Amino acid sequence: MIILAIDSSGAAASAAVTDGTKPLALFSSASQKKHSATLLPMVEKVLECAGKSVADVDAFGVNVGPGSFTGVRIGVSLVKGLACGSGKPVVAVSSLGALAENLRDFGGVACPVMDARRGQFYNALFKDGQRVTPDRIITAEELKAELTGFGGEEIRLAGDGADLARELIGNSAFVPTSRAAELSSGYSTALCALRQIDAGENVYTDETIQPVYLRMSQAERERKERIENGK
Repeated sequence: MIILAIDSSGAAASAAVTDGTKPLALFSSASQKKHSATLLPMVEKVLECAGKSVADVDAFGVNVGPGSFTGVRIGVSLVKGLACGSGKPVVAVSSLGALAENLRDFGGVACPVMDARRGQFYNALFKDGQRVTPDRIITAEELKAELTGFGGEEIRLAGDGADLARELIGNSAFVPTSRAAELSSGYSTALCALRQIDAGENVYTDETIQPVYLRMSQAERERKERIENGK
């Protein structure tokens, strides 16, 4: 099965083409350019390097959140356009689940963290490759207390909130993780999508796939506050 997978939910953007679990091409960018400018050319290039066209793709995978509101919308919108009218499956992948997939060979506690601003993280915990918590928003203090409960277990971070988590929680709580494993990877998104297709989980069409947000955007919060204040 040929899968085209996209992740633009965090600071880095990534796209991959796989044949089942075999990677055919992978591109990632952590540049300061906006995902709206880099993602489509990246997808075109990754397809070219894999020797495939959009018509060759059997299924699409995309990280639907949590993460950057704008980044998630860009990725989902792009996949909707690529899959439009094809009837091919579009798989909604958790951004945190894909980050945990980066640490798939790690036997301890995988702790993906994305900076949710306002002193909070998007986070989920995984142990021995199995999900322990749902995707959630959590403060550094709450996360530190929860990680303490794992005793002497090794803990590794992934995600664009990793450096901030080390700063707020303390380096001694974590074992080193390679920089590559901390960044979003379209290949990990593809592996998650393949598993979900096999299990029949979170598989949609180009019309039904939607972003998943754990809280309102800043614009929505400000609008709600104006309404509540009678403005």
